[in-house]
Formats: sequence, structure tokens, C-alpha cells
Amino acid sequence: MAKNGQEAINQAVALSPDLILMDIQMPGMDGLEAMKRIREIPELATTPIIALTALAMESDRKACLLAGANEYLSKPVRLKQLTMTIQDLLNSSEDALLSAN
Repeated sequence: MAKNGQEAINQAVALSPDLILMDIQMPGMDGLEAMKRIREIPELATTPIIALTALAMESDRKACLLAGANEYLSKPVRLKQLTMTIQDLLNSSEDALLSAN
């Protein structure tokens, strides 16, 4: 868990996660900026990111995807939807790795 965007970047670099859940509305650096910066880090450029936000307009979805999110979910998030999205992204990442080898 990170309290702001910079902390999220630091943790992503330190932990090399398989997937990132990114809250968009954080103090200081928001999730949009954090995702853009994460995408600039070669080791994290293809790490799946799910943007989570209370903002539910189509323009918010587009902003998240443009910033680097693979998927966008608006709050409140249903656990089943989140679980399915995580599974789909991780399976896609695994498939991409296998086809690259």
C-alpha cells in the first residue's frame, strides 16, 4: 500500500509486482502521474496496472488508459469484477511472455 503516487512508484521499483492496483485520487502526486512515470521505467513498462477511482465518467476512463492503465474500474469495485480483471491481465501477461520466448 502506498499513501501517494511517489510512494507507489518507489514500491513498484523495489518490489517488481506482477500487477499494480492504482488509486487515482491520492494526495501529492496522483495516480495518473504515477502511472505515467511507472511506464517510463523499463522494468515496469509492461506490468499490468488497474486504475481504481470514484470518478466514473468516460473521460476519466480515457485519462486512466492514456496514462498507462491496462484496465479501469470505478468504485465501489465488486470483488468478482476485480478478481476477474486481475486474472485476465495476469493470464494475458503470461501468454505474452510465452509467445515472446
